[in-house]
Amino acid sequence: MAVVYQALHRRVSSLVCRLHSTYVRKMRYLTQLKEDDSLCRQAQASGTFYLFHNLFPLVQNVGKKYLVPQLSAAEMKQILERFPEAAQCLEKSVLIGCSDEHRPQFALDLGALDKSAIESELQGSFTDLRKALFVVDGKDSPLLASAQSLLRWHDSHQYCSKSGQPTQKNLAGSKRVCHASGVTYYPQMSPVVIALVSDGSRCLLARQPSFPTGMFTALSGFCDMGESVEETVRREVAEEVGLEVESLRYSASQHWPFPSSTLMIACHARVGAQQTEISMDSLELEEARWFGLEEIVEGLKRKPSSSKQDDGSFLPWFPPKHAIAHQLICEWVQQQSA
Repeated sequence: MAVVYQALHRRVSSLVCRLHSTYVRKMRYLTQLKEDDSLCRQAQASGTFYLFHNLFPLVQNVGKKYLVPQLSAAEMKQILERFPEAAQCLEKSVLIGCSDEHRPQFALDLGALDKSAIESELQGSFTDLRKALFVVDGKDSPLLASAQSLLRWHDSHQYCSKSGQPTQKNLAGSKRVCHASGVTYYPQMSPVVIALVSDGSRCLLARQPSFPTGMFTALSGFCDMGESVEETVRREVAEEVGLEVESLRYSASQHWPFPSSTLMIACHARVGAQQTEISMDSLELEEARWFGLEEIVEGLKRKPSSSKQDDGSFLPWFPPKHAIAHQLICEWVQQQSA
């Protein structure tokens, strides 16, 4: 009888914990907002808004910090009242999350309105997201990235690929529907592998011509249809640097908004110590080379602004802390140091 009582007590305790879990309540609330337009409309009246202009997020420079303003519904109303053409603007907002206090968070692109007037009103500037991710607080980065991806998806899916007719978004922006064909479209991400290649004592980093000068990062590439993550890593490493992966292990994943919306699947890849001669694909890469531990440690300390030397050349530097490539490099350093 005691055993039955203990088992029942554990089940009840587990249920109580689940019912009072902030995370569970938040996720269920978000699901309700996505499915119920009337509830979502009510949430807009108490939510906060991240502003964009043609997919550029609004950032404020306050002292030495860069802040991402969250405007209340009342503040949004005051701003939009100054623009007669923005009467139905809030209908274009998309739900991107909510706080632990259940305050909904929305993103809104004001690309149809005068950019300089909004920047002057809010004492900020609409900044390229790649630059913004280098300077804003880490807690804001995921929201900005997911917001831009969702706004971009809606902008590029305004028509049905089957009927050619306009699609309509629900209020939360979690889907678009073509009433002519009956097709419902949901936002999607493309899987991308990013692999830090090592030969045991060195790691391999590369750069593309489009990268900021001096920046090196891990190899990456889109998964082909039908490929597993393991197959994609092996193919990408073979294609880009001419090396054969002997083993790999998964590290983590991250949503990344570039070039559109991708799921970065991060791995550590090992190549044979006797087969490390790089044969670079010059169509994909501008440079690829091996880095020792000391050079990696120094590069992690270096900022883009301090990488330029007197002769005009640039010392290597690596992606920002918010990028999963940075995490891979730090994990490799920890492994080597151990």
